[in-house]
Amino acid sequence: MNKSKTAILVIDDEPQIRRFLRAGFELEGFTVREAENATVGLKSATLSQPDLIVLDLGLPDLDGAEVLERIRAWSSVPIIVLSVEADEMQKVRLLRMGA
Repeated sequence: MNKSKTAILVIDDEPQIRRFLRAGFELEGFTVREAENATVGLKSATLSQPDLIVLDLGLPDLDGAEVLERIRAWSSVPIIVLSVEADEMQKVRLLRMGA
């Protein structure tokens, strides 16, 4: 995998988390794009077609599970979900949805 050409989209409403993830990914040579909410994230995912999406479930404008479902309707891009939730059933549901 050529990291310098691998694009990661981080969809998270918390700037400090986006900065942390960006710093780590860029340190490893990945290209990083950021989206502060679901609307911007969906648009960016559509236009830039990243190689990986890191998705927060707790977005202010749309539930992260809905974002996952919308992306899965047209893309098989790998999606890693971030959540503070400890609910095992929700984790299983998200994995079945394609996370």
